[in-house]
Amino acid sequence: MDVSTMQSSDDVVQPAAVVKDIARRQLARAGAAGLSLDVVARDGGLAVTAVEAVFPHRDDLLTALVIDAYDASGAAMEQADRTAAQAGAPAGARLLAAARALRQWSFAHPAEFTLIYGSPVPGYHAPQDTVPPASRTPAVLAGILRSALEGGELTPPRRTVPGPPLLRAEALQLFGGAPPAPFSDLVERGIALWSSLIGLLVFQVFSRTHDSVRDEAAYFDYAVAVTAETVGLVVPLEEGER
Repeated sequence: MDVSTMQSSDDVVQPAAVVKDIARRQLARAGAAGLSLDVVARDGGLAVTAVEAVFPHRDDLLTALVIDAYDASGAAMEQADRTAAQAGAPAGARLLAAARALRQWSFAHPAEFTLIYGSPVPGYHAPQDTVPPASRTPAVLAGILRSALEGGELTPPRRTVPGPPLLRAEALQLFGGAPPAPFSDLVERGIALWSSLIGLLVFQVFSRTHDSVRDEAAYFDYAVAVTAETVGLVVPLEEGER
């Protein structure tokens, strides 16, 4: 579906981005469950039929917003990692830079963060189109861990995953193949790192840590460093670095 342009009730060409911007404001007010094409049209001064010409159903608009949120947050991480890598930073510093970039994006866009990492939207099932954008965040983490592995920056684990393999083929493909011993469970550990990062952000964005710690930004860095130890990676924390 071509969503590059649309017609308003006055036949003025409007970019689809305008519709999504209106929808984002509605997300901030009422949440994803309250997203409505009727309200989007009313708030934007557009005919409902004009909105439906670009996004025929609410789920089409939701999907566009989900993809944009994943792409924007992933791009922020990619840029931060790229900048750190070009400066010659070790893998631990790259991880911290990427995690901070995701945190900055999350606090700047809490409604979009909630859309992709909050409670599921009732009645909405994300289509396959959302998978590649959603993979950008774990792909950044996987790239950093792969670099750390190849650069000899990882400490071998003290525990290995017991029993049969736990991973789907897609996870190994994203990482670039199965890592060798003694790091054969690095991908499993990387998934734990990824989920811990998102969980930490959920706590901070939804104000679950503000009454427990004095400095949430400093605590975020500390938590990233502690979690990184589970994959054998050292994250440097220097005074005044934040």
